[in-house]
Amino acid sequence: MAESKQKSQSSEKRRKRNYLSDGISRKKFVEGPGIWVSCVKGKEKQTVGELYDLFDSIAADIWPIENPESPETRSEVEISREETELSIEEQIKAEVTAFKRPKSEQRLTSCQTNTPCVVFISCKSPLDPVHLVETHIRNVKLTGTARTRYCHRFVPVSATCYTDLSDIQTLCKSLLERHFAHDDGSSTHTYKIELRIRNHNTLTRSAVIEAIAECVPETYKVNLTHPALFVLVEIFKSVCGMSISTDYYTLRKYNVMELANDFAQDGNAEGSRIPQA
Repeated sequence: MAESKQKSQSSEKRRKRNYLSDGISRKKFVEGPGIWVSCVKGKEKQTVGELYDLFDSIAADIWPIENPESPETRSEVEISREETELSIEEQIKAEVTAFKRPKSEQRLTSCQTNTPCVVFISCKSPLDPVHLVETHIRNVKLTGTARTRYCHRFVPVSATCYTDLSDIQTLCKSLLERHFAHDDGSSTHTYKIELRIRNHNTLTRSAVIEAIAECVPETYKVNLTHPALFVLVEIFKSVCGMSISTDYYTLRKYNVMELANDFAQDGNAEGSRIPQA
């Protein structure tokens, strides 16, 4: 009896680990596409919460939910008007039906990193991590308001793979092919590989850079100061994430704190990292 109770408690604990304290689901492993975000130490949970609010707000404008008539998107006025026309029994029946109805698929999910100062938010289609991040970063550059309290730097990840050189090359070729779809190869361009490695000691930095460089077309030459193209690579434990950017330096390496400070130092209004109440 006691053993059965312990197993039940253990199973309950495992289920609880898959959710944050506010009921937001999270994955056990980092899986892209998604967004890496560095944050204030000890504020990782709060960072996840404010990122959900931020990304949901931006995504709603860029990728609106397709079914506007779903129960989740109807206004409180409409629901209230319908409820007043129903009897108590009909209202209870309607509530039970709504409870059983599957909710719309969640487009953002926090992934466990078990690492201080860094969180990862996984994105589902049609959300594009690069477009999502750059939209936010351009808004910060324009207004000086970061809309977050604990976030420092954002790094979008278009796709992920295991930290195997052949897999990394396959992923890189796939992303570059999409980016070069409209490039006829007649002109010469420049590029730079921006690599960050965390909690990983199997692959060396030079080996990863060399493997990725082999995938870049010959018409692209390395330029470490003012490249036209950036290959962003994030290695975390056994996962490698990658994306392509053309405005990485222009947007201050997606660092919202630096952009907000730049806005304030330029004499624009009152620079602020978060919106004032």
